[in-house]
Amino acid sequence: MIGLLQRVSQAGVVVDGATVGAIDAGLMVLVCAEKGDTEREADALLAKLLGYRVFSDEAGKMNRSVTDIGGALLLVPQFTLAADTRSGTRPSFSPAASPDEGRRLFDYFVRQARERHGKVETGQFGADMKVSLTNDGPVTIWLRVDPVVVSR
Repeated sequence: MIGLLQRVSQAGVVVDGATVGAIDAGLMVLVCAEKGDTEREADALLAKLLGYRVFSDEAGKMNRSVTDIGGALLLVPQFTLAADTRSGTRPSFSPAASPDEGRRLFDYFVRQARERHGKVETGQFGADMKVSLTNDGPVTIWLRVDPVVVSR
């Protein structure tokens, strides 16, 4: 799974003119499931992003996580993070999970985030979303959890 996290002072998602999710200080995370991803990768990505230290401490060093500061999460599904751009000038999205599997894993990810964190808003899977944010820093970090390969 892939998570592109951005430290924000505010962020929101609008679908058909209506705000479907909005936060103040916290992390706006674009979330993408790839082929082969399971709940295991979703859980690992969530644990990583909840503990990732991208907020400043008293000394101005990035030593605090979104959990430490009580910040919010805005989780936005975005399959385009799985784009294969190695050749040509048009991306291939073949590495992305199927739409049904992507939705299932995104919904699972959101449920787990709400159980573990509390302050969670979302975008809308499959919708034409208008995402706005004020990136604080700017801080933008790409996190990826690869599927575990089980050998026999």
